[in-house]
Amino acid sequence: MDIPRPDNFNETYLYEELMECDLAAIIRSGQPLTDAHFQSFIYQILCGLKYIHSANVLHRDLKPGNLLVNADCELKICDFGLARGFSQDPEENAGYMTEYVATRWYRAPEIMLSFQSYTKAIDVWSVGCILAELLGGRPFFKGRDYVDQLNQILHYLGTPNEETLSRIGSPRAQEYVRNLPYMPKIPFQRLFPQANPDALDLLDRMLAFDPSSRISVEDALEHRYLHIWHDASDEPACPKTFDFAFEVVEDVQEMRKMILDEVMRFRHHVRHQTNPTPSGNMNVPIPENPSQWSRHEDPRPQEADAFAGASDLEHELQAGADILMRR
Repeated sequence: MDIPRPDNFNETYLYEELMECDLAAIIRSGQPLTDAHFQSFIYQILCGLKYIHSANVLHRDLKPGNLLVNADCELKICDFGLARGFSQDPEENAGYMTEYVATRWYRAPEIMLSFQSYTKAIDVWSVGCILAELLGGRPFFKGRDYVDQLNQILHYLGTPNEETLSRIGSPRAQEYVRNLPYMPKIPFQRLFPQANPDALDLLDRMLAFDPSSRISVEDALEHRYLHIWHDASDEPACPKTFDFAFEVVEDVQEMRKMILDEVMRFRHHVRHQTNPTPSGNMNVPIPENPSQWSRHEDPRPQEADAFAGASDLEHELQAGADILMRR
């Protein structure tokens, strides 16, 4: 077998542990889950999100299909293809905030409505959508297109207040929302009558229409719904912010060197890390044949047929933050 020299390789392979399925498969399978499962899943998502956000990174595509689960109820966040660095300075964010962000059903309203900028709160919104999906057994905001997505959010959460309305960056979208009849918020207790009241309180704080009113990841970890899991000493933050300098490297040899350096750092980390703490004495029912249920699931939003009569508003909501670049 030919073994390439470390500085002269042309292929890279990633070796990762096997996770039996993703959270979407578990939800769609219809197998029974308890409130303890919901708590464990949401807690693990938030722990991962705390680490990601502390590195000044936004995931931007959290959804059940991007949450891997094994039979021991351990959950891991995957698919960082849309993840980007985040800065407190809106000007620094402008370059990448214009790209495709989040599957429609889990997309925060401030993205569609072109708020001046968006923050880590967009990931918290997605976690809220996931919690609602766990409680109800199906996607919560399941819009056929972007206008319908906005309508569903407004239907359940009610008409935003004037201060929030004034921050909608798209004039067409702002006019559309203002022209809708007033809609009161529907209590989550009515939508999920069997749910733990503490879960509904956390859901209410995660699905706040106004991102500035949305609960932070740190506060969510301290919420009473997760008190049985919460342990501040076991919820680490990233020791330093993530360095995206590699994204501008064009020289192949330099890229090879960066990959090798990363491999060596990872080896050192793995060989010195302590054994991970088990997630608890729980098991999760793994669908017997995930490929079977997936053939019958609803299409992913981005795979659905294009909206044939898409209006100007539909295009504008789909573009989301692209509008900011045209100002």
